[in-house]
Amino acid sequence: MLHGEIEISAFLKARRAALDPAEVGLPDGVGRRRVRGLRREEVAQLAGISVDYYTRIEQGRAPAVSDSVLDAVARALRLSDGEVAYLRNIAVPRRRPAEGAGDCCLPLPAQTVRPEIRRLLAAMAPTVGAVVLGRGLDILAWNTTGGRLSWDIETLAPERRNTALLVFLEPASRERYPDWENKAEEIVGNLRAESGRHPDDPRICEVVHELLDRSPEFRRLWAAQGVHECLRGTKRVRHPAVGELTVTFESFRLPVDPEQVLVTYTAPAGSVSEDRLRELAAGTAVPAGSVP
Repeated sequence: MLHGEIEISAFLKARRAALDPAEVGLPDGVGRRRVRGLRREEVAQLAGISVDYYTRIEQGRAPAVSDSVLDAVARALRLSDGEVAYLRNIAVPRRRPAEGAGDCCLPLPAQTVRPEIRRLLAAMAPTVGAVVLGRGLDILAWNTTGGRLSWDIETLAPERRNTALLVFLEPASRERYPDWENKAEEIVGNLRAESGRHPDDPRICEVVHELLDRSPEFRRLWAAQGVHECLRGTKRVRHPAVGELTVTFESFRLPVDPEQVLVTYTAPAGSVSEDRLRELAAGTAVPAGSVP
């Protein structure tokens, strides 16, 4: 499980350490601070709860934390909306009654993409690349443009069609993404948010554990406890066949399938990047074996 006591403890400690006491109106206090950020008693004071209670929350020993207390802690730590959602999610399992031994490890149903969404993907090509992401950032479906933009998804084994695994473990990833560090931080922030929404998902556990085992960069970023879902923005891709493209992306959570996200990639009309998207969709510019 991702969300034992260690998860909430590491998250709250990291958020305490990230705060400057002056930012929240606290003096340096008597004596030199031996650690960065806020002390537990200072967070408790700002949240209006006892030091003992906050300590039990941070240590994962408070089994029934109310929403009002979580909100007070979030305000004290200046959490972003994404971080507040993550805190609520990792605290929720501690408030759920047990449903039976081993239930948390049961596999979840395989994710499928509805035919209507697949038709929508096809209709977007060639100038709009699109993919559908599922739990744990698995790539579930794509159109021709989206499937060839960063990786030739068709050539990948189904279990490797995962954006986090591709960014951190594919040897060509740093070449494909000129702004690799930004892309890596984006992926980690999104994956941590996903782990908060689906704390019992074996696939997310599998992806996170593989990355922790195999990628020092992932371990470093994951340890920072960042939660910052990136749902829109601009990215550069250096494709081996058509050259560099700059595209904007937008993410849309599907109302009927809330565990799936439609991500679209576009370029300004008449731009070089739009021409290159068309080349990708045509398929003639994509060499065989484009994914190492």
